[in-house]
Amino acid sequence: MSAIPIEQTSSKILIVDDDEGVTQTFARMLRLEGYQVRTAMSAEKGLVEAEENHPDAIILDLRMPLVDGLGFLRRLRSHDDQRATPVAIVTGDYFLEDAVSNELQALGAELRFKPLWLEDLVGLARNLLKVTH
Repeated sequence: MSAIPIEQTSSKILIVDDDEGVTQTFARMLRLEGYQVRTAMSAEKGLVEAEENHPDAIILDLRMPLVDGLGFLRRLRSHDDQRATPVAIVTGDYFLEDAVSNELQALGAELRFKPLWLEDLVGLARNLLKVTH
C-alpha cells in the first residue's frame, strides 16, 4: 500500500450528478484515493454546497433536470470566489452541440465522457487539482 500524497488528503472535491449510483461510485473511488468528497444530487444543492464548502475542484454532470451542468457552471462562475475553481463536466452525451462545447470551454471547464474508470477518474481529479496546488 503506497502512501497518499498530502495534497490529496487536504483536497476537497464536490461531485454533482443526479444519478445516485454514479455519484456514490465516484465518491467512493475518490475517497479511497484520499480525497475529501462531498456530493450533491442536483445543481441547486451543488451550488449551495460549493458556496458553503469551497471545494478545490468540482466534477459535474452535464444532463440534469431543472438546472443542467451548463446552468450550474454559469451560476458558479458568477461568484467571484468560484471563478477559478477547476471544473470538469462529465457526460454520456457524445453528440454535444458546438455552441455548448464552446461555452463550456469559455467557462473554463474540462469535458470528459462517461464511463470513467477508476484510473480515469483519479487522473481527472489530479489534473483538476494541479491548477490549485
